[in-house]
Amino acid sequence: MTAKPTDTSTSAVQRVGRGTDVPASWGLGDGQQIPWEYAPAPESRDVVRLQSRYGLFIGGREVAPRSKAWFTTIDPATEEPLAEVARAGVEDVEHAVGVARRAFRRSWGAVPGSERAKYLFRIARILQERSREFAVLETLDGGKPIRESRDVDVPLAAAHFWYYAGWADKLEYAFPGRVARPLGVAAQIIPWNFPLLMLAWKIAPALAAGNTVVLKPASSTPLSALLFADVCRQADLPPGVVNIVTGPGEIGLALVKHPDVDKVAFTGSTAVGKQIGAAIAGTDKALTLELGGKAANIVFDDAALDQAVEGVVNGIFFNQGEVCCAGSRLLVQESIEGPFVERLKDRLSTLRVGDPLDKNTDVGAINNQAQLAKIEELIEVGVSEGAEMYQPACELPDRGYFVRPTLFTNVSQSYRIAQEEIFGPVLSVLSFRTPEEAVEKANNTPYGLSAGVWTEKGSRILSMVKQLRAGVVWANTFNRFDPTSPFGGYKESGFGREGGVHGLHAYVSLDDA
Repeated sequence: MTAKPTDTSTSAVQRVGRGTDVPASWGLGDGQQIPWEYAPAPESRDVVRLQSRYGLFIGGREVAPRSKAWFTTIDPATEEPLAEVARAGVEDVEHAVGVARRAFRRSWGAVPGSERAKYLFRIARILQERSREFAVLETLDGGKPIRESRDVDVPLAAAHFWYYAGWADKLEYAFPGRVARPLGVAAQIIPWNFPLLMLAWKIAPALAAGNTVVLKPASSTPLSALLFADVCRQADLPPGVVNIVTGPGEIGLALVKHPDVDKVAFTGSTAVGKQIGAAIAGTDKALTLELGGKAANIVFDDAALDQAVEGVVNGIFFNQGEVCCAGSRLLVQESIEGPFVERLKDRLSTLRVGDPLDKNTDVGAINNQAQLAKIEELIEVGVSEGAEMYQPACELPDRGYFVRPTLFTNVSQSYRIAQEEIFGPVLSVLSFRTPEEAVEKANNTPYGLSAGVWTEKGSRILSMVKQLRAGVVWANTFNRFDPTSPFGGYKESGFGREGGVHGLHAYVSLDDA
């Protein structure tokens, strides 16, 4: 049968929806708009088999808590319970540290680097093989969009184990002319915004250097760490090398204070970081802290504006803004402020807020109810202080912890929304006239974790980098990470570096050769 030719004459074409010419053969009818809605594309939950109850992981096996206490972790997108998890007590901390110490003395501390590397390579490979399982679990327990868990968190976690596996037998090259020795038992406390990735940032270099680990995940996101315990078993990691205790913040503090801990690594809020610093003052424990931030994203008038808009959106709305290095302050040059903000508003109107397991979702659920309350409070503060608020029109789910992406203009440097870490999808816009003013405003914060610079001039980028008091400065991009590159902050954003060769420094003592 011969196909009929398509009639593309003007009379046969309907102009509908965003100025798009659509052939009449599409059958939309007169006056109809093109349906731009996304069809639901949910990831299956069936790939994850949740246990009804999880114990502690000590000595290479799951054990019941000596405290005999449990707590429930929930899905922040639905507020439904996921599993019961052991609530460790002081006796459990004693048990875990003792097991880690024995494993260090009897086996792991003396294992050759080439053998340690084999275990790290196994872990990296298993993470890749089970990547879909980990991605879905990260989204269920944390609320972040599945696209981010799948494309960022899990691949980067595996990459860190690959990277440090390569260093395990090359420490003499990492520290030329020095002899690197492991510290012993490392106490590691990680936050809820990147549970698996922060675990990898800490465990991988610690094991590569020959240390054993007691890890405490955040109480609202313990499940990926407990699934990682299964990876350790699958990789045949010697018992006691990695131990995981779950529970509230006071358990983390008990772990930090334990006299048999040699190294403390913490990622989280500045307030808790100060408590940890005070708790180990006067001891010889090594310490690294990666704390809060209030990063400035600086856009000059010669920047590629559409590219900069995408970078700003990624900088603050990635992971719902629950990122220590989020670009929560936009400093835009005065001459382009108006058109840039309009483009930014247009872009915000396309963000999809909703089910984190839907592959179309851009902004998922806030991790917990307390954090949602803090974000909503600071949004109200911004309005009461006189800033102009913009939120795109979008329907939020009936259940779960959701908030609309929020943009504030007419923001003064003194406003709380420009000074405090909100840790949510809230962006404050300030303007500047000269590079000197941009530097002064960017540095006018107690934090110093990250910053971004958008300009076509390489010389300006280098000049700004020298002047900005931030541990990481991105140029014409934002929120880009690589296991070979160090990350850390200044001032109240902490000290020490994670990632790269620098990340090994935190887990070794160096003697003269």
